[in-house]
Amino acid sequence: MTNTDPSKPAILRWGILSTGHIAGVFARGVAATSTGKVVAVGSRTAASAERFAKEHGIAPEHAYASYAALLADPGVDAIYLATPHPEHVEWAVKAASAGKHVLCEKPAGMNRAEGEAMIAAARRADVLFMEAFMYRCHPQTAKLVELVRGGAVGQVRMIQASFGFYCDFNPASRLWNKELGGGGILDVGCYPMSFARLLAGAAVGKAFADPAEVSGAGQLHPQTGVDVHAAATLRFEGGIVAQIATAVGEKLENNARIFGSEGWIEVPHPWIMSTRTGGEQVLRLHRREKAEVEEITTSGGNLYMLEAEAFASAWRAGARAVAAMPPEDTLGNLAALDRWRAALGLRYAADAV
Repeated sequence: MTNTDPSKPAILRWGILSTGHIAGVFARGVAATSTGKVVAVGSRTAASAERFAKEHGIAPEHAYASYAALLADPGVDAIYLATPHPEHVEWAVKAASAGKHVLCEKPAGMNRAEGEAMIAAARRADVLFMEAFMYRCHPQTAKLVELVRGGAVGQVRMIQASFGFYCDFNPASRLWNKELGGGGILDVGCYPMSFARLLAGAAVGKAFADPAEVSGAGQLHPQTGVDVHAAATLRFEGGIVAQIATAVGEKLENNARIFGSEGWIEVPHPWIMSTRTGGEQVLRLHRREKAEVEEITTSGGNLYMLEAEAFASAWRAGARAVAAMPPEDTLGNLAALDRWRAALGLRYAADAV
């Protein structure tokens, strides 16, 4: 898109807030784009910031030993927020207040109230905000929406999706520590929830849908109280039902299926299509009256490259939402996750605010 605003730089200049694993993955994704560049990093310590800067080609003078110093850098246009979940709301609000556009790792907040706070801050500051569901930016996801809207499986009746993995128990780690927002629902259960809402919406001609009913069950860890594994049943408009599951203590299938009156779609890899070089992904369409399975192929690059490009495109256009994951969708997802957690009796400190 042609840049019609002479005040904008030629490319989107990114600052990375926090230096954990996902921050490095995103930085490598940006490096693969022609629309952006990582120009600064902020960490809790100088050593961590300097290490990250060296690894990702950031000038030493833009490796900051505090998040606040990163936000004060006038050469940064947008912040990629990669802290643990409970810190998202504080730094998303501060980044927006500093005039920075915000790409916030999922889940955007610990609950809907935190999501509302950060989105309100972005709107007050007139900056772009997006929750970082990278799979939403892949062509495979767009093809799924197209197939469902086009009636490829007839009337959608049921959606199934799971995302779970096995991780050894460590009460100090992010995944198992309740103070750090541990557990499956917030860490990866947010993916199948967002998937179900996206496809249930597509089935009725909407961008997304919010469930009328949410019920759930799961196992809370006896020591730390986080959800080890959990499942939920969602009921949507038009009688659509979704079954979703997550885990940090068990490896699940990590796939998805969409069943309709005329057939079903199998999605072998709905979340991590390919984070490095991209490549082809295959959807399998089973039509009720055909013995042959139709394979539908999509191609896409590095997931985090696609996410960074989608964000930069919206920024260049002067938008305040990225079509792949607009703020209203984020709020609906957080609200549904709140209801899922409530069914398990899972509460975090943020829920008491």
